[in-house]
Amino acid sequence: MRSVGVEEELLLVDSESGEAQALSHAVLARAARDSNGEDDAFESELHRQQLEFATSPHKDMEKLAAEIVQWREQAARHAETLGAAIAALATSPLPVSPTVGTGDRYQWLEEQFGLTTQEQLTCGCHVHVYVESDDEGVAVLDRIRPWLSVLLALSANSPFWQGKDSGYSSYRSRVWGRWPSAGPVDIFGSPVAYHEQIDAMVATGALRDDGMIYFDARLSAAHPTVEVRVADVCLEPSMTVLLAMLVRGLVETAARQWRAGEPPAAVPVTLLRLAGWRAGRSGLDDQLVSPLLMRPVPALTAVESLFEHVRPALEDAGDYDEARSLLSRVLREGNGARIQREILARTGSLRDVVTECVRRTARGV
Repeated sequence: MRSVGVEEELLLVDSESGEAQALSHAVLARAARDSNGEDDAFESELHRQQLEFATSPHKDMEKLAAEIVQWREQAARHAETLGAAIAALATSPLPVSPTVGTGDRYQWLEEQFGLTTQEQLTCGCHVHVYVESDDEGVAVLDRIRPWLSVLLALSANSPFWQGKDSGYSSYRSRVWGRWPSAGPVDIFGSPVAYHEQIDAMVATGALRDDGMIYFDARLSAAHPTVEVRVADVCLEPSMTVLLAMLVRGLVETAARQWRAGEPPAAVPVTLLRLAGWRAGRSGLDDQLVSPLLMRPVPALTAVESLFEHVRPALEDAGDYDEARSLLSRVLREGNGARIQREILARTGSLRDVVTECVRRTARGV
């Protein structure tokens, strides 16, 4: 059984207006004071309107779910003392002027990348899954490539940008793609080739260090994990758990294929980019690019093909029934993007969208 950990980026918003607020330093100080400096789950992010937390690794998905709820609730409590709230939104529905953090790294990014850095107020979800070695990890990266766009479509939770409907289900993915190191990658074939490519990228001088390797999925530099970074932060905790189940299933399935001598699908990066664009555009509400055929199919077909692909791994991990239930719910009720648009259609107010999403963030429905 592989362990799984999750990193989530959350939006800090004003409790009354719903507008994003640059309060991360104050929230972090409050969290440190309340825990006597012993709680290091929370971290700052690129913009001061964001707050990040990371869970411990878990093999039991119930424990992972409980920790996600725990940190979301604690973040909400710390923010509340400052007249703010947290929202698991991948972009701010309301207009915002993002404030870049004060650290040396963030200042370097702003100097080097200008408007790209200033506009990167986006919140993602990163799923870490244990791998035994770099050999296994790179083999996994090579084999999960075609499936990552479906994870993006499922998690899509950013339809609004600067007070307007972007026309996308995940506009975060379009903004994030402005980084020169972001997106899908070629097949590496070996750890040596993987690390040589990263070294070559850093050597161009365009990147500060290997922490700026923003691939859709990569080997973690800090943990023995594959880190899948393609998803929007999910509106409700249960959706994050579903994402973690599917990612663990993908990693285990890919590792089994590698051990069985099955080669990775030779899908070119050009097609993976188009599949990612379509997933960001459509979410679950239109066609997606089939990971198997690289042709347009209904979103339901693409999602079901992913589920069947990882089904043996889900069954072996004891995740199948819960994953099936959670997936049925998101297909029936919609992902975060659809929910946000339905709230706007019902209320006519982006402020009400934020208010309802704040309510759903800690415990869902």
